[in-house]
Amino acid sequence: MRPICERCEVSPTQDGPASICSYECAFCGPRTEEMAGARPNRGGELVARPRRTG
Repeated sequence: MRPICERCEVSPTQDGPASICSYECAFCGPRTEEMAGARPNRGGELVARPRRTG
């Protein structure tokens, strides 16, 4: 997954809300809400970023 939000170029915090698309682009919580959970230029859904353990 890319380390920064594709829209605002801010790095989402480890515990904060973030989403990814099938191309592994990352989006912070506010940008995901703005895009209504869908990628506007490539299509497809945004899903919650998986959490890392350990």
